[in-house]
Amino acid sequence: MEFPESRMDELASLQEKTKYKFIDIKLLNKALTHKSYANEKSENLKHNERLEFLGDSVLDILVSDYLVKEFSDFAEGRLSKIRAAVVNETCLAILAHKINLGNYLLLGKGEDLSGGRHKPSILADAFEALAGAVFRDGGLNAASELFLPLLVEEVEKTAESWSFRDFKSDLQEYTQNKLSCIPSYKVVREIGPDHAKEFEVVVVIRNEEQGKGLGRSKKEAEQAAAKIAMEKFSTNDNGNKITDSSYIMR
Repeated sequence: MEFPESRMDELASLQEKTKYKFIDIKLLNKALTHKSYANEKSENLKHNERLEFLGDSVLDILVSDYLVKEFSDFAEGRLSKIRAAVVNETCLAILAHKINLGNYLLLGKGEDLSGGRHKPSILADAFEALAGAVFRDGGLNAASELFLPLLVEEVEKTAESWSFRDFKSDLQEYTQNKLSCIPSYKVVREIGPDHAKEFEVVVVIRNEEQGKGLGRSKKEAEQAAAKIAMEKFSTNDNGNKITDSSYIMR
């Protein structure tokens, strides 16, 4: 299959940007072919959905392998949450934007006119398809060299983010292992009007209050309280004095 010179220039530009040169250039073009374009041009023209399916698994394995190697102290549940926060439409669309992937897509006229090059769903799918194409063309090592540096930045940000840390699970695991008990949570105060209410929650362990937190929901406040309790136990384990036992989750 021969491509017009203008298309070859586009494909060459993307290869230069990603620093990966395809052995089979047809795989790259297929990864960038949306079904709206294929449906317009020919019933026999292949679009990128099968490569998207493959690429989703490729990205999963790259992120999973990195997490297991670099975060040995994280429980399986937290690793799964981090992976889900990275290998999803929102994050992958952002990564696609970073390499201007939308500029290289083949879209049907209607999809193009409706802003398809900027739609998160289309960009994320194309990013996955590109991962599948690189895997098919050069194997897992080639996919890792291209995609892992992009993914690692998102993994690190997510791992450090409080919003993705499950402090309640951490605290329960700690208390079960160290104290042979589980924590309980109690709403002690509701603050503000119904449309902007905040909850104050305390976490109790062995009949003693170990942390207090505020949040816009009970779950958020419980996470805040659990975080304080975990910090307290961690600091006590290190032989230091706790000076603060309250935290506002924002």
